[in-house]
Amino acid sequence: MLTGQVVDTPTAREFTHLALQKVSEAELETVAGKVEFKAERLSEMLTSERLGAWTEEDALTTLRWVFSSRRKAQVILNSLGLAGLSEGIELLLRGQGPEGERLQFFHQTIVDVGRGVRPSTGFDLGSELLHFSNPDRYWLWTRWMWNPESETGALPLIVMEEVDLDASTVAETYERIGLAMAFVDEVGAAAGFRTAGHGVFGTDVFLASVYAIYVYTTLRMRMTQEFNRVIPELAELVSRLLGVHRLETKQK
Repeated sequence: MLTGQVVDTPTAREFTHLALQKVSEAELETVAGKVEFKAERLSEMLTSERLGAWTEEDALTTLRWVFSSRRKAQVILNSLGLAGLSEGIELLLRGQGPEGERLQFFHQTIVDVGRGVRPSTGFDLGSELLHFSNPDRYWLWTRWMWNPESETGALPLIVMEEVDLDASTVAETYERIGLAMAFVDEVGAAAGFRTAGHGVFGTDVFLASVYAIYVYTTLRMRMTQEFNRVIPELAELVSRLLGVHRLETKQK
């Protein structure tokens, strides 16, 4: 249980200020709208009835809507098979036991794929499927939010130093991320640093913006000026992190 002050509110506000120097509020609201649409589509595609009738195109579409699995979508599908992937997702979303334990099992399934699929794709993909199928119940945990290997991400930049996000298992780490996210969401709504009018998806956009600012700062210190010119604009980078770049919101 987290106690005391969890969110570093002045720092969170500063990141919002830095982000709005590079992108307009309207652009961030557009991104948040696309995230909402992504959640609507995934909610439809991840029902038990739809999963049981999944086609290869359904599977690839879902995998490509997640930043970390987009480029390895075909590899994951070929390795697990359509039935194996859909059954794994069904167990993740509606299996027995706490969500953290279900996520850990799904994570290991993806890790076992190997073949160039990064281990972090397991919790990335699993948490996105949980979050976007039921955003009021499940929270997001991606490696750009908290990467246990490098101990970097958006969350440690805006929570107090005393907040320990890491744990010995995926299940325990997911629980800690969830507690921290609850504070970020609540404080963000009160303090006005999350994208307004989009609920928890506004918090997702805020955290992606925080990470985008971190990327800009880090790369510009390390890379050449020529390389920095090819870094996407903030709205595009945030869209890519959230898996909604070039997502057509009018499609059905």
